[in-house]
Amino acid sequence: MDILTRRRFLVASGVVGATALAAGAAAYRLDDLLDTAGDRDPQAKTLVLVTLYGGNDGLNTVIPYADPAYRDARPELAYPAEAVKRLDDEFGLNPALTGLHRLYGEGRLAVVRGVGYPKPDRSHFRSMDIWHTAQPERPGTTGWLGRWLDHVGADPRLAVSFEPALPPLLAGEHGAGASVPVAGGKAARGLADQTLAAFAATASGESAARARAAACFADLRSVDEMIRQVRDADAAEEQDSDEEAAPATATGGARTPLDAQLDLVAQCVEAQVSTRVFSVSLGGFDTHADEKQLQEVLLGQLDRALSRFADRMARTDAGRKVVVAVYSEFGRRVRANGSDGTDHGTASNLLLLGTAVRGGLHGAPPSLTDLDDGDLRFTTDFRDVYATLLDEVLDTDAGAVLAGWRGRLSGVL
Repeated sequence: MDILTRRRFLVASGVVGATALAAGAAAYRLDDLLDTAGDRDPQAKTLVLVTLYGGNDGLNTVIPYADPAYRDARPELAYPAEAVKRLDDEFGLNPALTGLHRLYGEGRLAVVRGVGYPKPDRSHFRSMDIWHTAQPERPGTTGWLGRWLDHVGADPRLAVSFEPALPPLLAGEHGAGASVPVAGGKAARGLADQTLAAFAATASGESAARARAAACFADLRSVDEMIRQVRDADAAEEQDSDEEAAPATATGGARTPLDAQLDLVAQCVEAQVSTRVFSVSLGGFDTHADEKQLQEVLLGQLDRALSRFADRMARTDAGRKVVVAVYSEFGRRVRANGSDGTDHGTASNLLLLGTAVRGGLHGAPPSLTDLDDGDLRFTTDFRDVYATLLDEVLDTDAGAVLAGWRGRLSGVL
């Protein structure tokens, strides 16, 4: 989706105010980040947050291949034991995740199972709102990392998105992180004043905002493919005009937007810029039909980008202090649907990787038979993960950011 349309969604959703969104997204270029090179504590760690939009199927990502209930629930989608990349005698990774499987064997990948929250919501909007704000009990207006930025009272360049628009998770009460575009180092355009005014004029209350968000999302889903094709064509034309061919990935595949985003993160880490948090993303995981092949393609893109990034980070002191967290707004239902796909579910896996991570399987695996209305019951609250990242990576009192939350994920960092 293009910058304008995606921002329209983010503003209309009510998760973040238009002023913060525009302010964070309009003013920064890569050079502005590189200007802070060396301006940080050399012992400070860096968090890279990877959002998988659409609801990735966790059961076909970290596969319980030895559980007969897995095959019974999705006979056409289930992977046989001989196809998975085995982690132990019960679980294995999707065949597309060859690089992450290697990282697991090297102790650089942690798999946190059963991550979710009480009273889960299967709406893309509401569930992503919850993950962005870390407030499952009520609609939030600030992102959890935006509140961290408020707490440290610092430069927006401490929290940077390389996505088409600033994600709500980086928007705080008093300000927002910086949005830096990938293509050509050009600053993203802010929303026109009249557009912001039009959004504000129709914001008559929270329930109305949610109705607009839902309508906007329906619109986004119907035009997303068209916009993507136009965007990709424009990007290709711009590259041709610069006589610059897109490089291939280290594994020989075509370069993806996630590759480009993580390349910029790597440049910034190696330059030791002041940024402590980077946000990147990959979309397309809403696999209601023909899931197996589509998810393998997407997971292959994720695998190439992450494994290449992790190997690059392992070569420098600054890179060895990077922790990558990969999550999606929800998993999928245990049972396959009638279209060779899966519908919106609840709990799923969260991945942590990097030299600073204690690799292995963490968290109790949810039962595939003791379900909540056909969905997995969560065993690890996502706020435990957030609190651990705030404490151990960002050197911040998690309770001050997460409304006194006391849970932690032990043994992973």
